[in-house]
Amino acid sequence: MKFDKKYINTRITVIVVIAAIAMIAIISRAVYVATVQNEEWKKVGAVSVSDTMPLLPTRGNILSADGQLMASSLPDYKVYIDFLSGVERLPDSIAPNGSKVKVYNPDQMADKDSMWNANMDTICRALAEICPRYTFEEHRAHLMEGLQNHKRYWDVSPRVVLNFIQYNDLMRLPVFNLKNRYASGLSVKPRNNRNKPFGSLARRTLGEMFGAKDSARSGLELAYDSLLRGEPGLKHNKKVLKKYLSIVDKEPVDGYDLVSTIDVSMQDICESALREKLHELEASMGVVVLMEVKTGDVKAIVNLMRYDDGEYYEARNYALAALMEPGSTFKTASILVALDDGYIKTSDYVDTGSGICNMYGASMKDHNWHRGGYGTIDVPHVLMVSSNVGVSKLIDKYYHNQPDKFVEGLRRVGIGTPLGLPFDGAADPKIRMPHKDHKGGYKMSDNWSATALAWMSIGYETQIPPISTVSFYNAIANGGKLVRPRFVKGISKNGEMVEEFPVEVIRPHICKESSLKDIQGILYRVVNDKDGLGKRAGNPYFHVSGKTGT
Repeated sequence: MKFDKKYINTRITVIVVIAAIAMIAIISRAVYVATVQNEEWKKVGAVSVSDTMPLLPTRGNILSADGQLMASSLPDYKVYIDFLSGVERLPDSIAPNGSKVKVYNPDQMADKDSMWNANMDTICRALAEICPRYTFEEHRAHLMEGLQNHKRYWDVSPRVVLNFIQYNDLMRLPVFNLKNRYASGLSVKPRNNRNKPFGSLARRTLGEMFGAKDSARSGLELAYDSLLRGEPGLKHNKKVLKKYLSIVDKEPVDGYDLVSTIDVSMQDICESALREKLHELEASMGVVVLMEVKTGDVKAIVNLMRYDDGEYYEARNYALAALMEPGSTFKTASILVALDDGYIKTSDYVDTGSGICNMYGASMKDHNWHRGGYGTIDVPHVLMVSSNVGVSKLIDKYYHNQPDKFVEGLRRVGIGTPLGLPFDGAADPKIRMPHKDHKGGYKMSDNWSATALAWMSIGYETQIPPISTVSFYNAIANGGKLVRPRFVKGISKNGEMVEEFPVEVIRPHICKESSLKDIQGILYRVVNDKDGLGKRAGNPYFHVSGKTGT
């Protein structure tokens, strides 16, 4: 078989030439698209695929100790209307003054106006039932204003946010029920609204949210925000066959539920009792903290402050954040320190005289000084009758030349110990520590004076948040074990406990066993002895111990 070399060479040449022309054409087209048509194709790309957007998770709930909902996320909606949606915009015209005037297709505008006018009365009657804040006439006047002025971002109802039920009712109305949102002109902005089924109960402890930002503001909401919030997902919109499809790139992970230590019934009882007593006393504010002894679980926490209308509301978490002089409740800590250091015994006596004592030029007075005072009394009676003179004399006698040891003792027994609570704004106790100068005296820079120790011993010249006072007394009831106040028992998911938070022991023993038994016995007598000023708190059905305070 013979091959015609000339014929073969000709065919190869033709193929090479065609391939070269095709390659040149492809390269030329690519260069043209990349240069001349660059901006045009960028616009097409921007329309076809939008930027990646977050897909928000559902925020976790906050539950009571027995599983009741105390805070949960329910969606609410702001609905707006674009009265020019779907109407073609024509080239602008020029006004006599030279300014540009927007021009829209008159036939399409007429159709749009006709659709709204035909359904206006039906829509507004239904709106008056869905949003009874406004009457039929007010709803109609509002919508007609937006329609006549062809507003592009007009509230369906002024300053009204719709809940889930109201939103569904709205979507059944004429015009609003059109499947094509572009034709109706609706724009819906959903947001997560934090709902509290029990109203203001434990409001400051549960915390608040910045609604518009969907971010935590205070309380448990802020302290455990990372658990409650969950993890957002990702999505993007893609235009396929003239329709936009929402493509989920990453599914969101919903937040965990918090199981709090709050008991709804106890919280309600404490709040009612405190409000009633505050009204009776015409007090400016009051706090109640109810703590379970073994675990430190806060079963109820109430913070009420009087407002200008004379009513009491939860405005701030005073129990955790308010630094205040603890007054006579502090005397227990002073006596416990002296007992634990071995300076005094329950069998010791102190002369309180006529109820007035000159303490380095200042007068220390008992509450009954005008009736002659208590005279000579033993250590238990010093607390039972809450004698300022008795406590200050005892503490000054043994610690005047070593006040730093007394302050160290206050920290040891727990009342001066920082609790390390997770709440934003939670305060630590402030008890001044005196320091000696080179001459052996105490530095004036510490604001320390001869009377400082005496007044500190009866609860002044110190600042203690109420939660620290509660924790100290709880440690006495708990066999000397100081536990950190617990507000959350654990986290759950889909009704099942995922993690339980353990009881945290800050100090296994705040004092010696003998000192603990002594102070427990004294606090029992404060309430149950006929001489105790706290006897009104006694109860024949169960054991009560305590200390009066001012």
